Amino acid sequence: MDEIITKKEKDRIKIQILQSLANGKKKSIYEIIDLQDSSLNEFFEIFKELQRDGYIVSEFGKVKSVKDLPYKYFEVRCNFCDGTGFKIDGFFSNILKKFKEITKDRPEALDIYDQGFISSESIVRRLQFIYERGDIYGKIFVVGDDDLFSVASALTGFPEKIVVVDIDRKLIDYIDSLAKKHSLNIEAFVYDVQDELPKDFKKNFDLFVSDPVETIPGITLFLSRGVEALKGVGSSGYFGITTLEASRKKWYEIEKIIHEMGFVVTDIIRKFSVYPEDEKNFFKFQEKLPIVKNLGIKSDYNWYKSSFLRIEAVLEPKPLIEGKVKLDEKIYRDDESWATPI
Repeated sequence: MDEIITKKEKDRIKIQILQSLANGKKKSIYEIIDLQDSSLNEFFEIFKELQRDGYIVSEFGKVKSVKDLPYKYFEVRCNFCDGTGFKIDGFFSNILKKFKEITKDRPEALDIYDQGFISSESIVRRLQFIYERGDIYGKIFVVGDDDLFSVASALTGFPEKIVVVDIDRKLIDYIDSLAKKHSLNIEAFVYDVQDELPKDFKKNFDLFVSDPVETIPGITLFLSRGVEALKGVGSSGYFGITTLEASRKKWYEIEKIIHEMGFVVTDIIRKFSVYPEDEKNFFKFQEKLPIVKNLGIKSDYNWYKSSFLRIEAVLEPKPLIEGKVKLDEKIYRDDESWATPI
């Protein structure tokens, strides 16, 4: 394998792994994945190296340290807010309850579109964050919505307008049915991001929200469509991204893309959204996930989490992709796509 991270980076990840085991207790390998911040392919190589060097042993997916090391393990994140810094009570607690009630028959995730949705609590925390930043009252453009963010945001009654686009007709029909049944301020359209953005959507929104695929071609395309929909300087975008399928080098490329489009990153909240092991979620495809194939152990922990980013236009928004494009499977997969069904 080519050297994908520096020795200094590798040593830091080793410390994260060994530190997580320093209390002497066995941990699920998927919990350890959650407690470190390298990409999955990087983690797998470092994990094997620690095994070869006799630092850890793994049996049936449970891992323990076998060397006395100068590390300590402490729970340092808030359990009340799941480490996010956002409590859900009062008004937003009622939104969460209503959202769960009306979406209990939501469609199942489809691997053909690399779908997977975050927890209902994560959706509401995203709403709280957008509310805190003062963006919730504008016109919102949602690029891909297997999370049903459009539904949750409409339940608040705050947005002036919500338009959601997605390639999955079944999902769009479902969102449209909820909007009609519950009088929600949502317009939903079937749209493939490889097609040119419809004229009515261009320069018409105050913010966009998306959970793009984490390949460079994919994220460039998704962000370009969101950026093209924004009105101008001062508009904002929100999207999720992991460190599990995006290495430091990929983050560097993504940040360059953001800057080239005329934006700065104003906020990053690490591990803000969790993808739960719901029977309808992408974990039902886990036998197709490279990380599960390589570890040979099924998931037993909600380990797939993403950071949430806010970007703001400081120059006139400039999408890097305009018009119709044709991309192959590289839009969904690259060498780091270890949690993407193949």
